[in-house]
Amino acid sequence: MAPALLLVPAALASFILAFGTGVEFVRFTSLRPLLGGIRESGGPAPSDARHGWLAALQDRSILTSLAWDLCLLLLFVLQHSLMATEAVKAWTSRYFGVLQRSLYVACTALALQLVMRYWETTPRGPVLWEARAEPWATWVPLLCFVLHVVSWLLIFSILLVFDYAELMGLKQVYYHVLGLGEPLSLKSPRALRLFSHLRHPVCVELLTVLWVVPTLGTDRLLLALLFTLYLGLAHGLDQQDLRYLRSQLQRKLQLLSRPQDGEAE
Repeated sequence: MAPALLLVPAALASFILAFGTGVEFVRFTSLRPLLGGIRESGGPAPSDARHGWLAALQDRSILTSLAWDLCLLLLFVLQHSLMATEAVKAWTSRYFGVLQRSLYVACTALALQLVMRYWETTPRGPVLWEARAEPWATWVPLLCFVLHVVSWLLIFSILLVFDYAELMGLKQVYYHVLGLGEPLSLKSPRALRLFSHLRHPVCVELLTVLWVVPTLGTDRLLLALLFTLYLGLAHGLDQQDLRYLRSQLQRKLQLLSRPQDGEAE
């Protein structure tokens, strides 16, 4: 019982930190750009005060902000990738045991908190596009808002389908306390192979959130580009994975189309 008294609070603390970080990430990626952003200068910079692309390359303040943001993103990418390697997972499992996944989730949340809290905007930087003239200034933000809401609903639904408790490390501790073993050991080899290749099952929805904004400024472009590259490299599906996904889809469709007991022929 003594280990459980330590394991359960640690796993719950990691889950609460990750959940709070997820809420903050929604605000950072969706609410702030859709509502116009929050700038230290007191408001959005007028369009005529922004630099062009060539002038931005000569502005040290813009380049410094972008370099700082790039360092924050690389810090997150390194943490998220290195801690997912088999060598680091073996080391953390040796010293933290069943809390290995919770530790990974907590470190990822902390790295993402650093990105969001110390991110520097570039209000005077150039923009790739901007909805300024009517009716685009009204309808484009509304369309972006709808797509963001749909994307986040899909993300939350997919996370639940992919066993949210296991992703957050709660299920591992629960199984350990009850003596049920490792949850992954109960999955088929084909499912384990798929999970090892499909590290981010919400890729399309997250890319929609990153790119579909009324104004795509310089710092947002950096954020979208780096995460697009990272998410693209994280996916390594092959023909065997696709065959497994197709077979699973066909099996579920057959279950849905099967007549229920007592149903009239």
